[in-house]
Amino acid sequence: MEKSFRLNNGLEIPSVGFGTWQTPDGDTAVKAVKCALADGYRHIDAAAVYANEASVGKGIAESGIPRQKIWVTSKVWNTDRGYDSTLRAFERTSKDLGLDCLDLYLVHWPASPSRFPNWKEINSDTWRAMERLVREGRVRSIGVSNFLPHHLDALLLNAEIAPAVDQIEYHPGFMQPGTVRYCKEHGIQVEAWSPLGTGRMLDNATLRLIAGKYGKSVAQICIRWALQHGVLPLPKSVTPSRIRENIQVFDFIISEEDMAAIDAMEYCGGSGLDPDKIDF
Repeated sequence: MEKSFRLNNGLEIPSVGFGTWQTPDGDTAVKAVKCALADGYRHIDAAAVYANEASVGKGIAESGIPRQKIWVTSKVWNTDRGYDSTLRAFERTSKDLGLDCLDLYLVHWPASPSRFPNWKEINSDTWRAMERLVREGRVRSIGVSNFLPHHLDALLLNAEIAPAVDQIEYHPGFMQPGTVRYCKEHGIQVEAWSPLGTGRMLDNATLRLIAGKYGKSVAQICIRWALQHGVLPLPKSVTPSRIRENIQVFDFIISEEDMAAIDAMEYCGGSGLDPDKIDF
């Protein structure tokens, strides 16, 4: 298994990222990021709404790892959608992280028809700002998060730069096959947030049985399973032993039979968040 994926703009993105959602601001976030980088992660996934970007940036700065060797992602929040507000949001994120340039900047959630009659225009205006950031050299890649095929169809109508990434909820028991298929057909790399089902996968009987066969943890099985589907997982933890364990997934291969058994799992562990129905 390769340790990176090639995006549609030719850039190589490390194939396992370290998530910072729900990581408490302050020392906890600084230590978690430093721990992840010390253990070999080279991909940090952040977002403005996580309210910990200054601490994430401090962890990166104190890690001792050269900046050019770390892939850093952030996201523009829903209340900052639109052209001018996206540009302002990026400036805040850049300042908080202490970084002049981001490797990837995402639209965190699409404006949807259930809340905005002009949802297509809002998403398009946000995207134009993202494209400007690329042209100005402030961002190397741009993408989306939680976009479904109809959101992507509308965005692509006027986009000058195609999204490099769509970061979606993806884990055993919730595979979003329609969106994954659409992204693969359009050369968009799928990233998996909540690849462990926010921890709800860890007690699953099917996964525990399979994990035992390989002498691995359920978390490692979930992460490896995503990788074998060509999906980039973003596990998160603040526990040093688990941070280390979650990147030790390149020394085994899940068999086709076991992959099929995981694929066949019924719906479980989902967040219930529908991009077309969210109210935030």
